[in-house]
Amino acid sequence: MATDRAQPAPSAPSGETPLRVLLPQVLPAVVVGAAASLLFLGISALAEQLEGVLWDDLPDALGIGGHSSLWIIIMLTATGIAVGLVVWKVPGHAGPDPASTGLGGPPLAPGVVPGLLLASTLALAGGVSLGPENPIIATNIALAYWLGRKALPAVPGAAWVALAASATIGALFGTPVAAALVISEALTGQPGRGSLWDRLFAPLVAAGTGAMTTQLLAEPSFALGLPPLNDPGWGDLLASLVIASAAAVFGLGACSLFPHVHAAFGRLRHPMLMLPLGGLVLGLLGALGGPLTLFKGLEETKELASSIGGWSSGELARFAVVKLLALVVAASCCFRGGRIFPAVFIGAAFGLLAQALVPEVHPAVAVSSAVLGVLLATTRQGWISLFTGAVLAASPAVLALLCIASLPAWLIVTGRPQLELDDQGRSRH
Repeated sequence: MATDRAQPAPSAPSGETPLRVLLPQVLPAVVVGAAASLLFLGISALAEQLEGVLWDDLPDALGIGGHSSLWIIIMLTATGIAVGLVVWKVPGHAGPDPASTGLGGPPLAPGVVPGLLLASTLALAGGVSLGPENPIIATNIALAYWLGRKALPAVPGAAWVALAASATIGALFGTPVAAALVISEALTGQPGRGSLWDRLFAPLVAAGTGAMTTQLLAEPSFALGLPPLNDPGWGDLLASLVIASAAAVFGLGACSLFPHVHAAFGRLRHPMLMLPLGGLVLGLLGALGGPLTLFKGLEETKELASSIGGWSSGELARFAVVKLLALVVAASCCFRGGRIFPAVFIGAAFGLLAQALVPEVHPAVAVSSAVLGVLLATTRQGWISLFTGAVLAASPAVLALLCIASLPAWLIVTGRPQLELDDQGRSRH
């Protein structure tokens, strides 16, 4: 992913105390944090309202089952047409090809923002297997950079980028911890004076403000309600190692398919061909996988985990494979959206499949380890993968297992193709 392009605020110049440098950063960081969270919550609320109209009110009025195979195919195809029109006609064309962008990146022109938000909102409401993270982060970076440079031109542009990225990650996950981990990973190998915490200070203020704003207004929760793991043993460690590694291999399947599927859609050249066809393919996949394999996947993951033992191994395998293919197709045909939330669903389905095949495996170990492996394969963000796996299990004892399980999983994915392409359509490694 592209978080390494976002630079944190500069450290204290020679002759200035850190206190005099850090205190003036608080107010801009608080403003950016609150604004980033409000934008995220606003877009999420709008998408949820539109989703209710499209998937409940409209099919009820037409006398069609809202989650019937026919309606799934119709809605995904129609969503492809709608997003295609936005990409084709709206100024800025909803930003660059999402296949070559990750979390963060250089600021977009402000004129691109309306089209990007419209395209991502339509995709979220229409059931496309992508999350909100990439477009929301790109939007907040663009707005913070543009407005910040006008309001405080003395502040480096890179500082606004770091604040916006951190604030949005904090808002998305409802905690500043995720942002701290991502930004600290981005600092690796970058020159700069001052301690790590001096350099993280303003991004953490922004992330904390974004997270608290989200918590106060929406009270999000990533915990899946899995049975707690209180006393992990050697069997749990072995299961975590095997499942995380297997899930990493499974996730690499998406990375291997990605450039080929992207190239196939690219041959169509026009968004009004690529996106409607992509929507039709997603509709067919949704009809095959069922309603749980639609949308970004967070609520669907909770529903999946709430019925442990209620799904057959065949159903769980179908969920995981269909969602993986849907993620690849959605990211390949220019739908705007992020890949973390769908990857979480894929990992949860894979982990529950492992637990269904070997019932002795603890559900928290199975799900958190599989999510870790899939996220490592699809994002190459080690910290965010560990954090997400641990948060889903909501069991502190799982974290030690995941830290160890991440090591062989990382050896499997490092240097392999990523779920992100360069400007020439080739896999990043």
